[in-house]
Amino acid sequence: MSDIELRHLATMTAVVDEGSFSRAAARLGYTQSTVSQQIATLEKTVGGAVFDRPGGPRPVRLTPLGQVVLTHARDLLARTNALVDALDRFRAGEGRIDIGTFQSLSTTLLPRLVLALRAEFPACDIRLFEDESGQPRVDDVDLMFLDSRADGRIDGDVEHRKLLDDPYMLVARRGDFPDGAVPLAGLHRAPMVAWPADCDQPRIEAAFARAGVQPRIVFRTTGNDAVLSMVRAGIGSAVLPRLALGGVDDSLAVHELDPAFPPREIYLLWRAGRTHSPLAARAIDLATDIAGDLLSGPASGVR
Repeated sequence: MSDIELRHLATMTAVVDEGSFSRAAARLGYTQSTVSQQIATLEKTVGGAVFDRPGGPRPVRLTPLGQVVLTHARDLLARTNALVDALDRFRAGEGRIDIGTFQSLSTTLLPRLVLALRAEFPACDIRLFEDESGQPRVDDVDLMFLDSRADGRIDGDVEHRKLLDDPYMLVARRGDFPDGAVPLAGLHRAPMVAWPADCDQPRIEAAFARAGVQPRIVFRTTGNDAVLSMVRAGIGSAVLPRLALGGVDDSLAVHELDPAFPPREIYLLWRAGRTHSPLAARAIDLATDIAGDLLSGPASGVR
């Protein structure tokens, strides 16, 4: 039974549908002798005749064994066609992709990536997961955006592509500081709004400490919009990576720091040795292109 070939089953169903070997041959683009040979091979494999051949103009008829073979043949052919269709759609990028992200990427690079993927692959299934922990699980997703707060320490073997450097900027109410870069010494004991210590904040505070500067943290919040709202309300300035400044308006000014902090590095990671789907492979290339454009212009409100 392991010698049964799908092409023989397809020929058999064509004979049943058309009622004769000659019409089946015309439909399949075979000669009538080829159809006869394939049916003979099938009958030898299953151990008996699948058609009664009355001869003349009368149609061929299925034998009882042929009825059994036909029932399963149609099911096998339908499953095969479904598999071929699924593979074609997979190669065309119509599969599923799971992407891990974090807050400031979710409002900058990621929307552009989703738009680009859906423009190229309208039927793709995109699932997004935001993770602000220091040890995200790369095994749970196809691709993961990560900033350098984890310093590359991810459990297990991973591969990565660096996308961009994201510089830290000072955001304050317009007029609170003169135009241009703000000396770090001028922020000693100055009121400041900040992220909690479990986000990127430890790196920011460590950079202040190395410069001998200790701002006075008056409010901590995880939301970038909340940070900017409190700065806008006048309770203090904030140091944020440039990608987090999408909510800056004309009431706020963005300043470089003097000396500048080491930038936050943004990576795209995936499990080492993983074979990418066409959709995931394209997402990597698109993310690289988008990252190259993302910081090409000046940040809104830079003074």
